[in-house]
Amino acid sequence: MKQATVLDVRQFVDEQPFSRFQLLVAVVCGALVFMDGFDAQAMGFVATSLTAQLKITRAALGQVISTGLFGMMIGALVCGPLADRFGRKPVLVACSFLFGIGSLLTATATSLQTLFFFRFFTGLGLGGAMPNSIALTSEYAPKRFRATTVMTMFTGFSIGAAVGGLVAAGLISRFGWQSIFVVGGILPCLIGFIALALLPESIRFLVLKGGSKERVNRYLSRISPGSVPFDELVVGADEHRSGAFVVKQLFTEHRTKITLLLWVMFFMNLLNLYFLNSWLPTVINDNGIRVETAIIITTLFQVGGAAGALLLGRVVDRLLSFTVLAWAYLGAAASVFLIGEAGASIILLVLTVSLAGFCVIGGQTSSNALAAEFYPTAIRSTGVGWALGIGRIGSIIGPSLGGALLSGGQARQVFWAAAVPALIACAAAFTAAFIHRQGRGSASQN
Repeated sequence: MKQATVLDVRQFVDEQPFSRFQLLVAVVCGALVFMDGFDAQAMGFVATSLTAQLKITRAALGQVISTGLFGMMIGALVCGPLADRFGRKPVLVACSFLFGIGSLLTATATSLQTLFFFRFFTGLGLGGAMPNSIALTSEYAPKRFRATTVMTMFTGFSIGAAVGGLVAAGLISRFGWQSIFVVGGILPCLIGFIALALLPESIRFLVLKGGSKERVNRYLSRISPGSVPFDELVVGADEHRSGAFVVKQLFTEHRTKITLLLWVMFFMNLLNLYFLNSWLPTVINDNGIRVETAIIITTLFQVGGAAGALLLGRVVDRLLSFTVLAWAYLGAAASVFLIGEAGASIILLVLTVSLAGFCVIGGQTSSNALAAEFYPTAIRSTGVGWALGIGRIGSIIGPSLGGALLSGGQARQVFWAAAVPALIACAAAFTAAFIHRQGRGSASQN
């Protein structure tokens, strides 16, 4: 009688070389994140043209930006649990089309009211795509490269934002602010069709769900062409299906403290990230620097972010430590403070803005990777989605608070205040590192 062969798919993926199939997953997910970055920075670059044409104030524009971010928060909170129940792929594809259509509609806005509605609609898709891109990339990457893969994939955000700056500089003067959202609507729809055709479902999700053995074996053979079909598939002893109310599981099995600390980190860092994305070009221009130069300097924020993701990724993979994240947040506090001291010095702005990108965006990609690693498969999209969702509250407050502060005070003092959230995130990361070390110490004793 033939003995059934059992395969732990998590161990199988961890032991294989990084394949072209896994690279495909990371690239498609990175393309979706690229559009998130493109859209996030687009509102900052069109601010001057849009406020002039629609005759709205900076404070009103800050509220429009925050409305889009509110949509992202709802999308992240809702689509994370949906993906843990129905799969990563269908949610990702739906979100891609959703924010593509929303961006195209934004280009047709003729009033403040329609702008509010279209930005909220776009935000729903953007917010839902992000946590599932992170979760799916994490689940296809071998453990030894997981953080690096997730963080490299997430450089799509920085690249998208930087490209948004270059596109804005070339298109706005010729075709108006609407052209940015036409480009930002067509691309995600194209990516949605590509994802529908090429993107696989999460192997771990399929195994936990059950009834997809043939499909799982097909995906495994694409990771390792020489592998043979297995009779029984498991995901590991510590993995299980999600319960009826998956959000509750973020606070079970000693996860409560780390979950809450992750929420603090995401909230504080995304507050800073979206404040800088939204107002940095305007503030630099207000200091007497030409708007074209201001846009180029702002793109360095994204270039620094991409460098931070690539360099910090290998460190996080080796250490899997919140301490790395804490030091990144400390660097973010220092660099944001120094932007306020740079004034109209182009050299100082180039240095401080690049460093801020390295630490703020690099810190965000590190927190994404650590969150994906911390939560098990059954609740991974929910864990990352709710951390991003809570973080989106910070991203909502950032542009509105920045607009209000810049309307009534000096830019220098506003950047001093912006260093405080980074310090709070730093303290939360050091606390999480201490708790995580204690937890691993207790586990090893047991």
